Amino acid sequence: MKVAHLVPTLHPGGPETGLVDLAAAAPKAGLELMVVALSTTSDTTQVSALRRLGVPVAELGLAPYDPRAAGRMVRALRERGAELIHTHLPPAEVVGAAAALRMRVPVVSTLHHIENEPADRVDRLRRTARILARQRFMSRTVAISRTQREWYRGLGGPAGDIVVLPDGVVDPGPVDAAERDRVRTILDVGERGTLALSSAPMRRDAGHELLLDAVELIPAATALTVALAGDGPLRPWLESRVAASDALRDRVRFVHRGQDAATLLGSADLVLHTSASGALPTALLRAMAAGVPAVATRVGGVPEIVSADTGVLVPLQPGPIADAIVALAADPARRERLGTAARRRYLAEFEAVGWAQRLRTLYDGVLA
Repeated sequence: MKVAHLVPTLHPGGPETGLVDLAAAAPKAGLELMVVALSTTSDTTQVSALRRLGVPVAELGLAPYDPRAAGRMVRALRERGAELIHTHLPPAEVVGAAAALRMRVPVVSTLHHIENEPADRVDRLRRTARILARQRFMSRTVAISRTQREWYRGLGGPAGDIVVLPDGVVDPGPVDAAERDRVRTILDVGERGTLALSSAPMRRDAGHELLLDAVELIPAATALTVALAGDGPLRPWLESRVAASDALRDRVRFVHRGQDAATLLGSADLVLHTSASGALPTALLRAMAAGVPAVATRVGGVPEIVSADTGVLVPLQPGPIADAIVALAADPARRERLGTAARRRYLAEFEAVGWAQRLRTLYDGVLA
């Protein structure tokens, strides 16, 4: 089955990054993927990864709502014989719906966010328009968590055509012991030290300020290193804050942008996720896949990933976050139990091949 995934951009850090995981698993589900992005990205990491997996990628080089987008999209999809369109995020939904009408193929849309309440009348009108458009043009709307589905229904979204289908990630496999030791040495993690990793994009909504507030509360006697592996516009500010604080400067390391993400995660003892929102954060799915327990804020769909068996849920407050980190840093046996349970749940619920197979079942139903 040939399925075209439409995205606004393929710049790393967006919710569409899961397409690389899906592309790796798609052949086992009988899916042939193609990806079309409205704009062209200067960072080709994700584009290159898709092409290495044999997935055709087209970047149209257009602005999000360029009126030429639908025509160019149709030409790109007809060349590849797309049987179904799957859109991600509002700009791609608009273009995807128009292209699907012209091609007479069905279209599926995935929700990626749980947004805050509308700030004003304009926001409410925009959301209402999106909901009405989905009802009119989308064969199915996919929510990636139960919490997201309830949020969408609360906005007035249709109950009948929304399907809960969580994302998945590729199994990273074990990390070589020598490579793990090398990474920990580079990050200056002591022999008995604990390495805590945050891989969230360095943006205002990712919770880095809260994380640093919590780290400053951790006693000096706790042998802890915190690695910040994300990137983004907030990085210079974060670097300056860390440099200005003795408590942070001694603990926090900024990971080189070229470090392999899977190796870094496999070298960590726990993962930190302190965002104020999230429908089903991929970073936590990757932590589960690597068998690494998480300390995560109790927001959005996070409790559907992190439970008392696989990690620690905390409120959006620096004190409880610091307490949870200290407790896990002092208890390697507990970390191992939580990590083993997290890995087991990942294999049962969030492994990429299973995700691709569930999507195939959804597509079959839409086409039928």
